[in-house]
Amino acid sequence: MMQHINFLIEHFGYIGIIVVLIGGIVGLPIPDEVLLTYVGYNVFQGNLKFILSLLSAFSGAAGGISLSYYIGYRFGLPLLKKYGPKFHITEYKINLTKNLFQKIGPTVLFISYFIPGVRHLAAYIAAINNYPFRKFIVYAYSGAFVWTFTFITLGRRLGENWGQVEMYVTKYSLYLILFIVLLFIFYYLWKKKSKKFCLGTKH
Repeated sequence: MMQHINFLIEHFGYIGIIVVLIGGIVGLPIPDEVLLTYVGYNVFQGNLKFILSLLSAFSGAAGGISLSYYIGYRFGLPLLKKYGPKFHITEYKINLTKNLFQKIGPTVLFISYFIPGVRHLAAYIAAINNYPFRKFIVYAYSGAFVWTFTFITLGRRLGENWGQVEMYVTKYSLYLILFIVLLFIFYYLWKKKSKKFCLGTKH
């Protein structure tokens, strides 16, 4: 897989990054974090520019998740259940994402990029649940920027050791996910409390 990714980046540059990430977000079996870290490594080597790489990766992630939203809106859950297993999208993952989305929708859209399996489903589930597209863009695109920035920067910092990212993702992703979830829950509760306080002062 990495040989094909390397070929795309080497021959098509920033356009290759966009195309591969669109495919990865939609559901193709592409190691997205490894790809982004490899892009960061190419930035480290001087083959790519950091800002252009980040913009390309963000465009690919945003384009991919928008396409996923459209597919979910247009074809719904039956399509996902029928063809999902071919892309390792099981009914368990679908139900897990659906339950998470119903409880903490905006948070799921933001952090889903950091959770393999869930990032491929978040947009589909959002569309199936008729989540407003304008709100979807705010949270999904914000998450796309943070995710792409994190792994491209990581690849740039690791340099020659960029390949270790797979080990780091496997080892520390759960802690990162828990931290982000707790952070968003804290923010949500704080915002809710502030809103109640404002309403109380008006009375």
